[in-house]
Amino acid sequence: MKMLSLKLRDEVFQEVESVVHKIHVPRNAYINDALMFYSQLYRRKLLKKQLEKESRAVRQVSLEVLREFEKLEDDID
Repeated sequence: MKMLSLKLRDEVFQEVESVVHKIHVPRNAYINDALMFYSQLYRRKLLKKQLEKESRAVRQVSLEVLREFEKLEDDID
């Protein structure tokens, strides 16, 4: 486990305090869960961006292959 000191804006701290008191969860656990959730969300966004980029690259190659197959079909007819 790592110790971390951080500065929170007053409104962020007050929001966290309000929630942790209502759900009866230690502040540390709540912040750990929130950071893990945000990290997973951001990883998904990065993965989506990477998949979109790779999809565009593959799409171009797929279109070229399709054109070649169409040429072969035309030659057969």
